[in-house]
Amino acid sequence: MAELTTIARPYAKAAFEVALKDGSLPAWSDMLGLMASVANQATVRAVLTDPALSSSQTAQALIDVCGDGLQDKGQNFVRLLADNKRLQLLSEISQLFEILKAEQEKSVDVEITTAFEISSEIAARLASALGSRLQREINLDTTVDRQLIGGAIIRAGDTVIDSSVRGKLSKLAESISA
Repeated sequence: MAELTTIARPYAKAAFEVALKDGSLPAWSDMLGLMASVANQATVRAVLTDPALSSSQTAQALIDVCGDGLQDKGQNFVRLLADNKRLQLLSEISQLFEILKAEQEKSVDVEITTAFEISSEIAARLASALGSRLQREINLDTTVDRQLIGGAIIRAGDTVIDSSVRGKLSKLAESISA
């Protein structure tokens, strides 16, 4: 996985720089998401990895399937990836692009999983507190997991704060058995 990310990083950075220069971050985000989604389909993946097809044929196949979802620069990006035998990296490229885009926009996606539904007022207060702590705009997504018993799990990028009852019980069990 780390190797794929290392190989994908220069392509994601290049796409990001082009999108930033053109002022088209949302469009590139959509295009890369579409390309990654299409390339992950089993039938498309079989075509993209078919050794009997040339790089221009595999690129054109992906472009045709994506249809009007790809602008000219997106199509050129697909051709570049095909020429370098890197179409299988589209998922990683898309993920890395989204990270770069979030850094540029000074935003972060935060997922809060709670044992019970939280009100919009509490969600807003959590978003405000996290925003001031992380110094970023917060894109909040809340989910309910009744197995947590109580408390919450907060995921913001690489940061995970587990203050759930289930998590605390697991830590207690680990310390007792150690």
